[in-house]
Amino acid sequence: MLMPKKTKFRKSHKRKKGGKATRMNKVSFGSYGLKSMEACWVNSRQIEAARKVVTRYIKKGGKIWIRIFPDKSVTQKGGEIPMGKGKGSVDHYVAVVKPGMMLFEMEGLDEKTAKEALIMAAYKLPIKCKFVSKH
Repeated sequence: MLMPKKTKFRKSHKRKKGGKATRMNKVSFGSYGLKSMEACWVNSRQIEAARKVVTRYIKKGGKIWIRIFPDKSVTQKGGEIPMGKGKGSVDHYVAVVKPGMMLFEMEGLDEKTAKEALIMAAYKLPIKCKFVSKH
């Protein structure tokens, strides 16, 4: 699973999930992409599940770029722990996704195959996504 090697600050604030993507909003590397339509935190497990679906579907053809990386830590306290006593330990990592952000990109396949693979990957993600092409 994806996670940062080192972080300057172990625990991060929650922050609001608002605004549209001003960067990473165009197909840059490949010819086809999967674009998010809403704001969400995407878990590292969800990214890995989507990646597996795409790589299995395209077999050995084409190239894939994962444009998001889970670098935000999410903390969790254990069960039956009373209120107070500080913040919990880091449980997992998430990628902050805004509407209009490119999640995955593909190259080296025909449009029909790429669309099918990326739509299958969208089922594994907790947000609405749209297939886009560079042309």
